[in-house]
Amino acid sequence: MFPWDHLAIGYVAVSLLFRIRGRRVGALACAALALGSQFPDLVDKPLAWAFTVLPGGTTLAHSVFVAVPLSAAVYVLARHRARASVGAAFGVAYVLHLPADLLYGPLATGDPIRVGAVLWPLVSTPGTAAGGGLLSNTIYFITRYYAYLDSPRAIGFLLLEVGLILAALALWVDDGTPGLREASTAARRVLA
Repeated sequence: MFPWDHLAIGYVAVSLLFRIRGRRVGALACAALALGSQFPDLVDKPLAWAFTVLPGGTTLAHSVFVAVPLSAAVYVLARHRARASVGAAFGVAYVLHLPADLLYGPLATGDPIRVGAVLWPLVSTPGTAAGGGLLSNTIYFITRYYAYLDSPRAIGFLLLEVGLILAALALWVDDGTPGLREASTAARRVLA
């Protein structure tokens, strides 16, 4: 699954959860959910593909045995600092990354669901091997994705992806575009 898909899923889920509680996503929660939605890939892909420390690109940080306790620890730390919503945003987006990866292949290509991917190290599953190189593996997956787009069944999947991204954008705008002002202020400082 691509980063923008994980971000969209994380944003939709967190925004809807916040709305249930009568709140809107703020800038810090938005940053936390953005980080949480990408966290497993930011850890596993470089450690496997560039440094060959892990046996594959969906192992350590993609494991439920790491994701759940780490998300809980982030939440407890954030709550201790009176930022429970920020910790919750990180945890929800992080934990949702796992089933999103499990379902992406089956939805896109009809591959079987491999639940073992989130049970590492108890279950070892075939996946992206370590050592292929960060750039090489990234190019491989992008090329594979573009090849998939040539198939007739890609249309339905693309509609689902576009719908998800549009839903996330609509919620983000309705939430007041959290993080946009802060990001543009930081960019102006850097460029000045």
